[in-house]
Amino acid sequence: MRTIRVGLGERAYDILIENGLLAAIGADLKQRAIAKRYVVVADSQVVELLGGRLMESLTAAGVAAEIITFPWGEASKHLATVAELASKLAQLGLDRKDALIALGGGVTGDITGFLAAIYMRGIPFVQIPTTLLAQVDSSVGGKTGVDIPEGKNLVGAFYQPRCVYIDSSVLMTLPSAELLNGLAEVIKYGVIYDAEFFRYLARQRQAILNRDLAVLEEVIARCCEIKAEVVAADEREADLRRILNFGHTLGHAVEAASSYALAHGLAVGLGMAAACRLAVGKGIFSQAQAEEVCRLLADYGLPTKIPAEFSPQQIKAFLKTDKKTVGGRPFFVLPTEIGKVVITDTVSEELLDEILGAG
Repeated sequence: MRTIRVGLGERAYDILIENGLLAAIGADLKQRAIAKRYVVVADSQVVELLGGRLMESLTAAGVAAEIITFPWGEASKHLATVAELASKLAQLGLDRKDALIALGGGVTGDITGFLAAIYMRGIPFVQIPTTLLAQVDSSVGGKTGVDIPEGKNLVGAFYQPRCVYIDSSVLMTLPSAELLNGLAEVIKYGVIYDAEFFRYLARQRQAILNRDLAVLEEVIARCCEIKAEVVAADEREADLRRILNFGHTLGHAVEAASSYALAHGLAVGLGMAAACRLAVGKGIFSQAQAEEVCRLLADYGLPTKIPAEFSPQQIKAFLKTDKKTVGGRPFFVLPTEIGKVVITDTVSEELLDEILGAG
């Protein structure tokens, strides 16, 4: 088993990574004694696939637990869902000595983490991410929240889990579209932090797409190591952690313009490609390296051109409500070379229009 420590002082926690880990979670939770009982929160699809296996693990270890669910999909990631789930917790008599378990992808982790942060002013929770995107990104770092009509993740809190359990074997049942959804976030780590990892992803493309679990565990572990380092240095996104938003400024705007019909990872891929073009336009990134990034995205099957159905004006309107916008000026994470990025709000309206107009 691989163990990665997220070093946050009294809020530090472990990320555990192992093929088949789901069966051992009950025994580990029993040993950690985080709570006297647990409520598993899962969407309607994941509960059918994995809920029974998790409950078997918990029951075998003598861990008291129940499951509550909500409808699958990004459309459920709103305040009404949180309110409904909070009512269920109250009806079950959950108190501050109890805890939540987020079993699912990024939507479930975000909802459950936010619910844990606000129920009785804060109860513990643990993450069991079941998608590649959640395993490499959203389950680590303590960002929780929900969407409102004006934008994505505009209501939320920083609230760290007590532990993250990553079972790589659950990726074998993941739909191909969901695997693809996570690959943009994987590639992101190479561009922003680790050029050698970026090239490793190019070399191992076929093994990753074929779901070679040994390779996938290496990929997941490296992504978690990078995120753990960044979060430990800047938990609340005051400085360094902002580099993790590479591709997300325009990506979130495109996602919102699609009314969240476009998957998050695909939107981030589009945002990364657009950020590379912005960096070339500003003269801080070479055309050759921009093409290298876009080629790797395309080789993994990710789109690199913003669909023409989303107008520049529509995208720019959503940029204004992005969390990273200050005083009406959006901040962009732009590469200067593969493995290094800068954060800037000095992107001219003309350059932005040019890049958005080109797709």
